[in-house]
Amino acid sequence: MENTSVSEGKTAAIISHFWIVGLVIAFIMNMNKKNYFTSFYIRQMIGLNLLQFINGSIIYKYFGSTIGWVLGILIFILWIISLMGAIKGEEKEAPVVGEHFQNWFRSI
Repeated sequence: MENTSVSEGKTAAIISHFWIVGLVIAFIMNMNKKNYFTSFYIRQMIGLNLLQFINGSIIYKYFGSTIGWVLGILIFILWIISLMGAIKGEEKEAPVVGEHFQNWFRSI
């Protein structure tokens, strides 16, 4: 049986996984009535979007396209893991970096 916090926040948590637009929509949906489950995935996606931005703007430019491409694939895998956790209704941190995202963005 699902927790009410999970069932109430599941839609916004899934929406947060769809680029910056989805993240902004989920953030707005979560503003009035804070939902812990939604906030968890908003923090995850802020971190993954920042990683993707850094990969696209710095890694590709200074370290080459091969390293940028490999990191892009790894970030995509982390995104898939996070999305599957949101769909299942589990608080699943992205491996290696998820715990850091939760600490860095805990005020959200």
